[in-house]
Amino acid sequence: MTKELVISTTSHETRVALLEGGHIAELYIEREKERGIVGNIYKGKVIRVLPGMQAAFVDIGLEKAAFLYVADVFDEMEQVERTIEGEEHPHDQAEEAELPHLPPIEDLLREGQELLVQISKEPIGTKGARITSHISLPGRHLVYMPTVDHVGISRRIESEEERDRLRLIVEGIRKPGTGFIVRTVSEGKSEGDLRHDMEFLVGLWENLSRGLDEVKAPSLIHSDLDVTSKVLRDILTEDVHKIVVDDFEEYNKIVRFLRTFMPRLNYCIELYKGEEPVFDAYGLEVEISRALGRKVWLKSGGSIIIEQTEALTAIDVNTGRYVGKHNLEDTILKTNLEAVKEIAFQLRLRNIGGLIIIDFIDMEKEAHREKVHAALEEALKSDKNKTNILKISELGLVEMTRKRVRESIGRTLCEPCPYCEGKGYVKGKLTVIYEILRELHREMADLPAGRVTLLAHPEIAGLLIDEERGGLDEVEQAYGRAVTINPRPGFHIEQYEIAVG
Repeated sequence: MTKELVISTTSHETRVALLEGGHIAELYIEREKERGIVGNIYKGKVIRVLPGMQAAFVDIGLEKAAFLYVADVFDEMEQVERTIEGEEHPHDQAEEAELPHLPPIEDLLREGQELLVQISKEPIGTKGARITSHISLPGRHLVYMPTVDHVGISRRIESEEERDRLRLIVEGIRKPGTGFIVRTVSEGKSEGDLRHDMEFLVGLWENLSRGLDEVKAPSLIHSDLDVTSKVLRDILTEDVHKIVVDDFEEYNKIVRFLRTFMPRLNYCIELYKGEEPVFDAYGLEVEISRALGRKVWLKSGGSIIIEQTEALTAIDVNTGRYVGKHNLEDTILKTNLEAVKEIAFQLRLRNIGGLIIIDFIDMEKEAHREKVHAALEEALKSDKNKTNILKISELGLVEMTRKRVRESIGRTLCEPCPYCEGKGYVKGKLTVIYEILRELHREMADLPAGRVTLLAHPEIAGLLIDEERGGLDEVEQAYGRAVTINPRPGFHIEQYEIAVG
């Protein structure tokens, strides 16, 4: 499958799209006012230790205090071994993982203590940033862990012979007491490639660690790369055959970056000069708009509904217009298998993480459930984010998790609707009208003398004047007072006021 990177840059925003087969597979967005902070290193100060949660809050200078788990403080080799996942940092792990032999956090940290930490997860929703004291500096081929004496190999490199070769190279050229993870992209690379990466990362650490004792907490010590450089470093492989960028300065920056970090690789870099915006020319704006919708149609006529909440994401599969050609069970199986591919695609595109519940259409045959489960596992193999999938239940439900480091596209590009306050719905017009009538009954007897005026949304006012006039007549007859209705176009559909005069 052909892959391309399409990069659109303005003074306020950079968008990077990874295309697979001409369609967006992943989208990265960085806004100048909202730059990502994962990978940033801070000197922080412990402001609260929580023995009951075995965690601590650390002030690193952000709006919300960062959260530090005991497992991210204590340096245990077994833990590092277990959490290496190739492309990931050694501190990336499931929050619920049980780690044996960890001392109480109150024995490791105290309030007012200063320590060097790194952001492992962006602040998401109401949660502060997740941090770790296991510092790691990712390069093109290696991840450097200056405080850990260990060499790890990406689990995605399957050949034992290649794993042994890479381990021997790194063991032979690293400084004693330092650690490295060999990334997936290192497969087949020479000692020179790894040595170049290692020397750069070691030099970077030496530069940023100088004079740390004189720095007052909280302070930013090191910022990770901007989104374009980060994408080039982390996902650019030989199967990406072209990079298209629409800004001359960004084009030159990419050329310099590739010459510095990937001098042996030849990429086709194109400076886009078309009249229409580059994302429009590639049809990407339409795909991004689709990624913000709840409903995604399948080619057969079925659909999936994606609902994101604070706690989890629910995905519902429906047959929709698809009625099949043979029998019901085959129709259900075909729809579910088609949905599997779309779900895997949408999870990557929307960058949905955390707990995910998929409600497949119920399948009576165990063989069909196993087939759908196997198809889901296969479809998620191309996802660089770690996933964990449980078996399909008899009700057709799949529970899975997908590692979440940054906000989803929906949370990045959208904000809760001020109209419905994020609920996704508002009260029905009749509900509002009957609330108004009940409120009038409660208040009319106590209102001072004078004309009673009801201010309401035009649609509510229109219904009260016309179809629901009977209810208002009852109120007026009961209290012997007329009610004047005054439409207010600027009102929320649920908003109303009762006034006198």
